[in-house]
Amino acid sequence: MEMLLNLAGGFATVITPENLFYCFLGVALGTFIGVLPGLGAMLGISLLLPVTYYLTPEAAIIMLAGIYYGGEYGGSISAILINVPGTPASAVTSIDGNRMARQGRAAVALFSAAVASFIAGSIGIALMTLFAPAIARFALTFNSADYFAVMLLGLAASASVARGSALKAVVAVVFGVLFGTIGTDVSTGVQRYTLGYPELIGGIGLVVLAMGLFGMAEVTSSAGRIGSRRGAQRIRLRDMLPARAEVIRSVLPVLRGSALGSVLGALPGTGPTIASFMAYSLEKKVARQPERFGQGAIEGVVAPESANNAAAQTAFIPTLTLGIPGTATMALILGALMIHGIPPGPELTTRNADLFWALIASFWIGNLFLLILNIPLVGLWVKLLHIPYRLLFPAIICLICVGVYSISLNPFDIFLVLIIGLMGYGMRVSGFEAAPFLMGFILGPLMEENLRRALQLGRGDPAVLVQGPIAAICVALALLLLVMPVLSHLLRLVRGARG
Repeated sequence: MEMLLNLAGGFATVITPENLFYCFLGVALGTFIGVLPGLGAMLGISLLLPVTYYLTPEAAIIMLAGIYYGGEYGGSISAILINVPGTPASAVTSIDGNRMARQGRAAVALFSAAVASFIAGSIGIALMTLFAPAIARFALTFNSADYFAVMLLGLAASASVARGSALKAVVAVVFGVLFGTIGTDVSTGVQRYTLGYPELIGGIGLVVLAMGLFGMAEVTSSAGRIGSRRGAQRIRLRDMLPARAEVIRSVLPVLRGSALGSVLGALPGTGPTIASFMAYSLEKKVARQPERFGQGAIEGVVAPESANNAAAQTAFIPTLTLGIPGTATMALILGALMIHGIPPGPELTTRNADLFWALIASFWIGNLFLLILNIPLVGLWVKLLHIPYRLLFPAIICLICVGVYSISLNPFDIFLVLIIGLMGYGMRVSGFEAAPFLMGFILGPLMEENLRRALQLGRGDPAVLVQGPIAAICVALALLLLVMPVLSHLLRLVRGARG
């Protein structure tokens, strides 16, 4: 009962004209920034952080939060339409989403992504409302060995569900991990694989890699096309609706993606990007026809989008209740709280209860704003498909270059994204998938860090990696996923010899 009263007080705070305006402004700016390749919510929040000095604490945090989860949704729009993910978390959405767009079903993909994002965001908010302290305590129970095991399972899952050769998928994951180690070793200070370039001392940026593997590779592989694509007709509401069978197939992926994203979002250091990749891997693993993935399966759109947006909501749990930002963007929001003299931590829900519950209420309203804002805009977004390739691709290249340059103001990143784009094109031609490579790049450094920490705490004993129940289960599942393709191949050989 007390929780309902607190939530009602939060809604009373948010529905003032000022706070409603800044909530809408935040999600609208976030969506627009998310659509632009390479920019992302972090850049938007960085640029607008000085503006918050002149706002009330409630209005400032509500606007910045809206930019964050609005940007996570907006990234899927360009991923679906032109195969250029606006944010790293939406990279996996482009695999099936862009295939649907090429089949003339871009409106269905965008509508499904919007609805799945709204449902997942609502589930994430509900979990945060009901179980924020409990989820935060559960997140704190994870030690270094548990984190390493969970990430190992994520890599094994991404390799096992890839299309084509399982060996090529494993090789892609391994090379992704190696690319993730480029730069300075945080433990020893040793430079690794920098090839003498000082620009690589800090490593390769995730945005640079994602833009190269998906954006520039798409431009290169599609350079021979001429004219415009399908979808010149006027988009009506019934054109956006998926078929009944697709709706039925989407229910469980949305729920599973929401649950997975809610848990991973609350774990410091994971966040929406890892959640979306793991949700896609999970759905492909449990699917009756996994070969449909990569060919325009709607589950490949709604599952990662659900995980992405649920994680974007629950990422606020460790930031607000523990003062531990799980991502760089959350660190900026943490800084905004401190600018206004509000110390995050367990006492935030008591000392600054008005702000906490106003933020929770703004999540509900902001998600509704996203749905209301983006469904009518589906027809407008689809009009991007009318633009001829000869005009669209130079614009994409310009946006990618501006996006990667704006992050660090380093011209070297522009050359790097072009080189990675050529590498991504070579991977496509030779049958190596980009998604396992990107997954290895994301999780590799985190795995190394947690592996070292676990071994240090265990005094070098490898048994420490499987002593806890969570770690033991995840390692066992990872080994099973890696061994299963080998066993099935041997089984087929035995059956063929007998036949």
